[in-house]
Amino acid sequence: MKQILVKEGQAYAADIAVPQPEKNMILVKTEFSCISAGTEMAGLQYSGSSILHKIIESPELIALGLKMLKERGIKDTWVAAHGGNTLGSPMGYSASGVVVESGSKLFQKGDRVACMGVGYANHAGYIAAPVNLAVKMPDQVSFENASTAALGCIAMQGVRRADVKLGEFVVISGMGILGQLASRFALASGATVIATDIDERRLSIAKKNGISYVINAKEDVVKEVNLITGGHGADSVIITASTNSDELISQSFQMCRRKGKVVLVGVTGLNIKREDMYRKELELLISTSYGPGRYDSDYEEKGHDYPYGYVRFTEKRNLESYLRLLAGGRVNIDDIIEKVYPAQEAGEAYEVLKSGDPKPLIVLLKYAEKELEQNENQIQMNPSFKPINGAVKVALCGAGGFAKGMHIPNMKKMPDKYCIYAIQSRTGANAQALALETGAKYATTDYEQIINDPDVDMVMICTRHNLHADMAVKALKAGKAVFVEKPMALTMEETDLVMQAAKESGSLYMVGFNRRFSKYAREVKRQIKNRKNPLMISYRMNAGYIPQDHWTQTEEGGGRIIGEGCHIIDLFNYFTGSKASEITVNRLTPATDHVSGEDNCFITVKYEDGSVCTLLYTGQGNNGYGKEYCEVYVDGKVFVIDDYKVLKAYGANAKEIKTLTSEKGQYEELEFFYRALKKGNEYPIPLWQMEQATKLSIIGQR
Repeated sequence: MKQILVKEGQAYAADIAVPQPEKNMILVKTEFSCISAGTEMAGLQYSGSSILHKIIESPELIALGLKMLKERGIKDTWVAAHGGNTLGSPMGYSASGVVVESGSKLFQKGDRVACMGVGYANHAGYIAAPVNLAVKMPDQVSFENASTAALGCIAMQGVRRADVKLGEFVVISGMGILGQLASRFALASGATVIATDIDERRLSIAKKNGISYVINAKEDVVKEVNLITGGHGADSVIITASTNSDELISQSFQMCRRKGKVVLVGVTGLNIKREDMYRKELELLISTSYGPGRYDSDYEEKGHDYPYGYVRFTEKRNLESYLRLLAGGRVNIDDIIEKVYPAQEAGEAYEVLKSGDPKPLIVLLKYAEKELEQNENQIQMNPSFKPINGAVKVALCGAGGFAKGMHIPNMKKMPDKYCIYAIQSRTGANAQALALETGAKYATTDYEQIINDPDVDMVMICTRHNLHADMAVKALKAGKAVFVEKPMALTMEETDLVMQAAKESGSLYMVGFNRRFSKYAREVKRQIKNRKNPLMISYRMNAGYIPQDHWTQTEEGGGRIIGEGCHIIDLFNYFTGSKASEITVNRLTPATDHVSGEDNCFITVKYEDGSVCTLLYTGQGNNGYGKEYCEVYVDGKVFVIDDYKVLKAYGANAKEIKTLTSEKGQYEELEFFYRALKKGNEYPIPLWQMEQATKLSIIGQR
C-alpha cells in the first residue's frame, strides 16, 4: 500500500506493509485522508531540523541523552542520537474508508467509516483503527467530508468547552480550518459569532457562511468587540490561531465580559498578566484534542467506553455528532475543502500548504488502493540479503525501544553469530524502518508469515508482555528456536502451555533473564560453587515510580514483579540451583492512591537447600540512588554487586570487576544462546528454573 512519510523536511509516498489489526480494532481501506495544515506542517519542518535545533526546541532531550550516556555509554548514545528513523515518520490522523476486516462486533466488513487518531488514521492506503476512534458514516455524508473527522472533533470540543449558549456572543480567533469549523458549530448552537483573522480571504469565507461579524486582527479587535457587544464583551473567546506571542491571550481576556471564559484550542504564548483576568474573574480553559477519552489508553486502545449518562460527549460521540451535523446539512464544509491530490502526489500537497498563494484551507489525499492480496503485509527490503555462514537467521518481533536500544546493537556486534533476517511489527512503517536500519531481508506486519517461513531459525519476541506466551507457543510448534524477552507468561495457565510446547517441540527456548549471564553474577556463582552452607541473599531494586495506568501495570504488562522482579527471582534460582519450597510476600499499605502495594514489597523465597533470598522491590525511591544492589552471604564470605558496575568480595579472593556503565548480561545471554543453538546441548537456563522464576513472580504479583 501507499503511505505518506516525512523525512528531512520532505513528504513522500512509500510502499509500506498493510498494518495488522488487533483485538478491538478494524482494518480500513482508505478512501480519503485529511492533512492537518497546522500540526503536520510543524512536523514537516521539525523533521528537517538539525539535532541542535531539536534540542533547543525540546530541552528535555538533554536529560534523556545524559541518562542514556550514563547507562549505555558514548557509542550507543551517539548511534541513537544520529540514527533515528531511516525510513521516515508516518503522518496524518484523520481519514475515511471502508472496513475490510473487523476485530469487533461493532463493525462489519463493508461499513463506511470515519477514523481518527495519531498512529492510527495515517495517510495510508489501509489503516488499523481502534473501535473508539472510528464511527460509521451516515449515508448522506461523503468520504471527502468524513475524512475531516479529527479536525471536526477538535473544533467541536473547543466549542463544548466554551459551553456556548443560545444568544451568546462568541469570538473565534483565527479562521484557519479549526476556526472555520468552530465558527460554524457556534453558529449552529444559536450564538452570534465574531470572527477574527489577519487573512481577508479567510474572513470572507467566514462571512459567506453566516458569520455576523468579521474583524481583521490588524485592527483594534478589543474595541470592535466591545462595540458589537454593547460594551459588555464576549461571553467566550475560542482561540484556534497559532502564535508564540503572548499578545493574543492578553487580547482575548480583554475581549471577555465579566465572568467570561477563554478556551485555548490552538497555540499561543501563555505569559499571563494577572490584571487581564483578575478584575473580571475570567476562566482560562484548555481544550484537549477530540474530547474526553483522548490520551486514555483504556478508552482509545482497549475500547472501554465512559458511561453515557456521566460523560455525554466522548471523543467518539463528538465524532458521531459532527457526522450528524454534516448529514443534516446544519454544517457544510464543501467550500473549505479546496484541494484534493492523489496520494502519490503528497509532496505537492504539502508544498502547496507550505508556499501556496493563497494557501488552501483543507487539503485531502485520495487513495486508489486495490483490494488486499496475499503477502501485502510483507515488503522485501534487501533482495541481496546474504548472511555470514554459520550465523543464525533471526526474526525480530516487536520494534520497540528495548529491541532497538539493546538487542539489535548487541547482535550487530556479533555478525558471525546472529543475522537479522526479518522484522515484524503491527505497523508497517515501524517494521520497515527497522528492517532498513538492520539490513533485514524483509519486513512484515503478520506474525504468521514469520513462523511459516522455513528460513527463519530463531524468533526473538520483544512485544508487550501479554503477547509473549501465545507467540512463543506458536513459534515453538513451528519448530523455531525462541528467545523471548521477560516475562515468559502472565498467568499460571500460560506458563504451563509454554512449558508444554517447549518440551514437546524440542526447540531451544529461553527467557531473557539476563542478570545471571552478567560477568558479576557469573563470578559470584564461581565463588560459591563449592559452598558448604545455604545462601542468604538480600537484593534491593530501587525501580523508580511508574504511574499505575502505565502499560506495564495493566493487563498488557502484568505488573512490575512479573515484568521486572522476575529477573531477580531467576537470579536467586541461579545462585541457589535449588527448587523453591516456600514464598512469602509482604506489601506496603499505601496511604495515598498513587502508590501501589504491588510494586512496593518484600518477597522472600525459601529453597529446599535451606537458602533464604529476599527481594526488596520499591517504586518509592529516588533515581539519584543506585537501582540494584545485591548482597550474598555464605560460609563467612560476603559478595556485593553494586548496580552491575562494581563487584566486591569480603573473605574471598574473588576477581574484582568494575565497569563504567551497568552491564547486566544482555550481550552475554545472546552468546550463551548461540552456543546452545549450535551445540544442541542443554538449555542456557534450565527449563525448570525458567518455569519456577515465572510462577514465583506471578505469586509475588498477586
